[in-house]
Amino acid sequence: MGALIAVHIYALGSVHVYTGTNSSHQRLYDDQRDKMMTPSSTIDVTRLEKQATRTRIRSLQMVHRAKLGHPGGDFSAADILAALYGAVLRVDPSDCRDPMRDRFIMSKGHCSGALYATLAEAGFLTDADLDTYMAPLSKLNGHPDRNRIPGVEANTGPLGHGLPIAVGCALAAKMTGASWRTFVLVGDGELQEGSNWEAGMCAAQYKLDNLVLIIDRNGLQQGDSTERTICMEPLAERWRAFGWDVHEIDGHDMQALVDSFQTAPFTSGKPSCVLARTTKGKGVSFMENSPSWHHRVPTEDELRKAIVELEGGRN
Repeated sequence: MGALIAVHIYALGSVHVYTGTNSSHQRLYDDQRDKMMTPSSTIDVTRLEKQATRTRIRSLQMVHRAKLGHPGGDFSAADILAALYGAVLRVDPSDCRDPMRDRFIMSKGHCSGALYATLAEAGFLTDADLDTYMAPLSKLNGHPDRNRIPGVEANTGPLGHGLPIAVGCALAAKMTGASWRTFVLVGDGELQEGSNWEAGMCAAQYKLDNLVLIIDRNGLQQGDSTERTICMEPLAERWRAFGWDVHEIDGHDMQALVDSFQTAPFTSGKPSCVLARTTKGKGVSFMENSPSWHHRVPTEDELRKAIVELEGGRN
């Protein structure tokens, strides 16, 4: 029931602040948004890949400086975030609360380093802001705070909350006839929380085809693999059984990411799920597929070696 309460609170709250769907403002905004949507075939994939590499480097530097963080999950999500903010989301850092903006919920809020570095790439934060990551009184807490950080839609970190919030946002758009979409990124270990499945049933019930769930399926969580903790496979079939249309892709294939995000909804009347197969610690040999890097802090030497590997992988 907790998930359903969150869904309806966010839906009603979003409807309360909505300004109406028949205004000339919305028609103009929709026209502008259509022009902003670059066909995926013309997207500069190399630019997005370089952005993801910068996000990995910057987030690892932030974790090293703060002596806190979750770099493994930062790295598995970096390509997803670059695709969303670099080619898909219709958001404007000069007008963060525009009622017609797309919504993105970072449910795996503990991977805030990657989110903040991406927000800086998109113009919501500065490099100086990133230097304060987890410092006393900094707005860049370990978990994102929508009241302090431009571009953040919801306070997340306690796992299992992001999808119910996203369902509420998508439901609000349906209730008002608005054209904006909602995207939510969840961790695979996070799906062991039952609130996700309550929200999943709710999304199918309300036919929320304006909602895109992205699963960062790196196969690892704190301390062990997801399958040795609570087996979740066949994960795609489980979401299909809950009424979702599921696309399985390589979560580090930038073109595949952009194509999937831009073509959603995959089926009219159904919420969309992108099951992105990723690698925890992607891009650094000694970090990849190691549960210890869920929340490990790199030494000075590890940081240096990681940057060398990441920069060597740039095109």
